[in-house]
Amino acid sequence: MKNKKKGLLYLFIILAVTGLCTFTTLVGFTDAHRGSAQNIKLGLDLAGGVSITYQAVKDNPTDTEMRDTIAMMQDRAEVYSTESSVVQEGNNRISIDIPGVENADEVLESLGKEGTLDFVAADDMKFDDAGNPEYTKVVCSGKHVKNAEAGTQQDEITKNKEYVVELSFNAKGTKKFAQATAEAYPSRKQIYIVYDGKVLSAPAVQAEITDGKAVISGSFQTYAEADELASMIRIGALPVELKEIQSQVVGAQLGQDAINTSLLAGAIGFGLVVLFMVIFYRLPGLASSIALVFYLVVMLVALNVLDITLTLPGVAGIILNIGMAVDANVIIFTRIKEELRAGKSVQSSIKIGFDKALSAIVDGNVTTLIAAVVLYAKGSGTVKGFATTLALGIVLSMFTSLVITKLILNAMYSLGVDDVKYFGVEKERKQINFIGNKAKFFAISGVMVAACIVMLVVNNARDGHILNYGLDFMGGTTYDIPFSDSQKIDADFKKEIENIFMEESGSNDVVIAEVAGANELTIKTVELSEEQRKNLTSTISSKYSIEEDSIQIQSISASVSDEMKSDAIIAVVIAAICMLIYIWFRFKDIIFAGSAVLALLHDVVCVLLVYAAARISVGNTFIACMLTIVGYSINATIVIFDRIRENLGTRTSSEALEGIVNDSITQTLTRSINTSLTTFFMVVMLAILGVESVRDFAIPLLAGIICGAYSSVCITGTLWYTIKKAASKKKADEKSSSKAEMKKA
Repeated sequence: MKNKKKGLLYLFIILAVTGLCTFTTLVGFTDAHRGSAQNIKLGLDLAGGVSITYQAVKDNPTDTEMRDTIAMMQDRAEVYSTESSVVQEGNNRISIDIPGVENADEVLESLGKEGTLDFVAADDMKFDDAGNPEYTKVVCSGKHVKNAEAGTQQDEITKNKEYVVELSFNAKGTKKFAQATAEAYPSRKQIYIVYDGKVLSAPAVQAEITDGKAVISGSFQTYAEADELASMIRIGALPVELKEIQSQVVGAQLGQDAINTSLLAGAIGFGLVVLFMVIFYRLPGLASSIALVFYLVVMLVALNVLDITLTLPGVAGIILNIGMAVDANVIIFTRIKEELRAGKSVQSSIKIGFDKALSAIVDGNVTTLIAAVVLYAKGSGTVKGFATTLALGIVLSMFTSLVITKLILNAMYSLGVDDVKYFGVEKERKQINFIGNKAKFFAISGVMVAACIVMLVVNNARDGHILNYGLDFMGGTTYDIPFSDSQKIDADFKKEIENIFMEESGSNDVVIAEVAGANELTIKTVELSEEQRKNLTSTISSKYSIEEDSIQIQSISASVSDEMKSDAIIAVVIAAICMLIYIWFRFKDIIFAGSAVLALLHDVVCVLLVYAAARISVGNTFIACMLTIVGYSINATIVIFDRIRENLGTRTSSEALEGIVNDSITQTLTRSINTSLTTFFMVVMLAILGVESVRDFAIPLLAGIICGAYSSVCITGTLWYTIKKAASKKKADEKSSSKAEMKKA
């Protein structure tokens, strides 16, 4: 029975909340509190931030000292933003870029302090209500530590290998530590290790330590955990003192043009998505479009409230979320149209459609959410920023799809919009023989994988690198160039400077940022030879009447450190394992899980081929692009596997299983095509309208969307069938062999 008042109330509330959030996001209520979208923290690539350069006071610091100092400064900089970048310049300088901060003095005082490391006896330790340590007396401090290294030893009881941290103290520290352990040992009390107000470890004293050599054991699951604590202890004891030699506010690395064109591309892409949904799905498409607007404005509010720094990789996460939000609606609407074809009423079709779509939506989103959580926990910098926006978007997109869209549809139905013509009926599709063409599909994929391997080998032989690694991965050269006050620095001038650097360096990887409050540019490019540096300096000096001595040149290390690379790889591996376990648990079949992971590898290899063949610069966005493809692809795979699971019934032959797989892929084909198209609309506009750096990000993403659609339709189901059939045959052969042996006996 229809309840028009209730339907009208629901519709009014949703539209009112959407309108209010839109107004709050875009306009705001007062001049002092403008729209929340204008208050979102943008990363250094989108809006600039603070750039600070430190120099070691100590002459000729060692590589280990500089490496530990960089680790310390990275931790401190990430207090302001997880997207902060810390790189080494030359032998004794450290450059730190912190996005979303406009006042350099705001961060200088705390950022450049020497770390404080204290050893505190349990009797002298207290904690406040927030759990922060409070003490006035210390056993010894970081200056008493001679060294700290991770190591291994044999557990005296279990005889198993365990990971430990080995400490050594100087003469004064040995004496102090001996006295403290003598007092703590009888009661096995703890000695707390506190770094910058945070408890790193609290080992219990198991013996009096009089020789200045201690071992921390019992709490490390991996060598990396022990090494991390050892590094933090070394940092606290680091003799390197830093002095600030330069601090400045820099403009957006991608430039205002990149921001404007990206916003325009996003708006056009979103408009195309809305238009497509309304034309193809009619009334449900209109409902989903309203829900998508709700999702976007709430997402912007959440980014502002949670103080998340948004960078280009973060934008990738939002794009993926829009695709997944549309995907959930497409799954639901396809189910509704199927029920209408079966002769169900509109009201029943809406209810059943949402019920049947629930498992695919939940499994797809939870699988991607698992990846986001792992990436956030194990990743750093760009990876963590991507994971944050992805996880937030998943939660919001699920809510808008399963709750807001449903409320809007039911409200419209209650208001009398109940004719089948407003919803459409899913046409009966003739079964497509995907299984019969599996050899062709596998051959195509095999050729693409082989082509990727060949391109990587060719690139390595030609350039010494399998990919065209950019500044983020290889480091390079930075120029600080002050221009005369009469020189106007605008987009055309920056393009002119960019062309000069590109021509001399032979690389398109040039990043230009303005220095706020000064007529100065900071330019980063690939590593240049001495001759190239001289030519560039001479060209700039003569062309713009600048004294050569005023142009500062430094070599910079990679902003994506080896640790960040390994963290990203480890995070992806752990995420893949967690997804495999979840799919195995939900589908009760390890073959589903294995097929999904193999399909993921297939898509990653295909995107890698695009990077290798097109020589697209590999930087921070490369990691984000690969992670985006992983999230997008697994979601599409889950939808098809969910339909196979639903269609699996009693089967007595491989022919029946073949029909089930073909039917399942055919039934979800519309969803696969439409979801790919809507996501394609968003990204293709970035590729068409975006500046070169944005285009270098969008093109591989487009390739990933196409490969993801291909693999989900042509590879995953057929691969599952092939492995399933082989496993069944092996089981049958073993059973026959067993029977034969019994008869023989």
